[in-house]
Amino acid sequence: MKLNTLSNTTKKTWYKLDLSANVYPTLQRKNFSSVYRITAVMKETVDPSTLQKAVLMIKPRFPTFCTTIRKGFFWRYLEYNKRPGPYVMPDISNPCMPMNFKLNQRYLIRIYYYQNQISLEVFHSLSDGGGATYFLKTLIAVYLRLKGHNIPNTHGVLDIEEEPDPEELEDAYLRYANSKVHTPRSQTKAYRVRGTKEPFYTLNIICGSLSTKKALEVAKSYKVSLTEYFNSVLIYALIQKQKDEGRRKLKPVKIAMPVSLRRFFPSKTLRNFITMIYPSINPQLGEYSFEEILTQIHYYMRYYLNDKFLNADITTNSATQQNPVIRAIPLFIKDLVVRSFYVRVQDKQSTAGLTNLGAVSVPEEMAPFVSCFHVLMGQPFSPRTNCAIISYQDCLTINFASSIVESDVEMYFFRKLIQDGIHVTIQSNREEELK
Repeated sequence: MKLNTLSNTTKKTWYKLDLSANVYPTLQRKNFSSVYRITAVMKETVDPSTLQKAVLMIKPRFPTFCTTIRKGFFWRYLEYNKRPGPYVMPDISNPCMPMNFKLNQRYLIRIYYYQNQISLEVFHSLSDGGGATYFLKTLIAVYLRLKGHNIPNTHGVLDIEEEPDPEELEDAYLRYANSKVHTPRSQTKAYRVRGTKEPFYTLNIICGSLSTKKALEVAKSYKVSLTEYFNSVLIYALIQKQKDEGRRKLKPVKIAMPVSLRRFFPSKTLRNFITMIYPSINPQLGEYSFEEILTQIHYYMRYYLNDKFLNADITTNSATQQNPVIRAIPLFIKDLVVRSFYVRVQDKQSTAGLTNLGAVSVPEEMAPFVSCFHVLMGQPFSPRTNCAIISYQDCLTINFASSIVESDVEMYFFRKLIQDGIHVTIQSNREEELK
């Protein structure tokens, strides 16, 4: 196996930030960074020296993952990073630490190992979870090849001896943002979880592992999809939490859920290509049974998850960025406006976040070496909890990450799964286990 090198015609020296990527550096602060993690749990102990060789071998195949972030007068951009690295590191107790742009040889990815685990952390300006799985699966495939196993380039494993497809590097938003309708932006404030804020960078993680097959059976019995089911369970848990607080007036419970646009608009891009939807229930309208929550979320998803609505949504976002007046505003003013809008409006429009990366598939020859996958959204922007879901074969993992002491929402969530007949194994980095 030879080390791939890119031709001068393929390798670019810099890349514009895609439509989603622009907001993440703006929100960067000392105790917050838009970093997420995807972990592959292997069936054998990881060899760090072999893993490092694999990283360097796949590096030229993923040029947008091997960049550093730079500031221009009007916009930030990604510059190809020619520094040595990135280097694999022993794992740490607090994952998804804020990404300091000047450390780690200025790379915006981190690769960790711990016993039988390989973890990839990504600053969100580089890629969404869908793009990052290509990187991680290709890394694992090359690692296993170096260990003497024959792993083909299928099921999201990219050929490192080929140059990147130009479509993998594109801002796919700009190609598809062509709707004649602009969707309105909701200003409705959502319920915010009350909790005791943890000290500076303390990330509380609660992980539930369960059978994919059983979860699908339960969702099917309710006549909903798995994503609709988990959204409904989380909303149910948040409503219970709000009732516990004894509020006189209940507020809407809204979930911020990223949707991969690759399902609706064909693209090979490895960069961000997602938009947000907000499944919600307003308890002010009355008492909702769990079945009523399921029904409302089911029809919300069916109504909004189609290419027409999603195209209008990304066109609205694109129009803002492409506005000539906005383009001419200096970056420091853009940062002030975007940060203020996010803090005062956008962040208050959702109660919690939920992402479902879905089922991960790997080449048949790789499957015997991989046990399961985990995904972690990282620390929320404000004190609350975020939920991230991923499945592999019959192993489905649900990871909650929060910056508050209380774990009531997680308790209600997993308790509901158990009530529905789903056996859940729970692990946590907290001192006190869930009861």
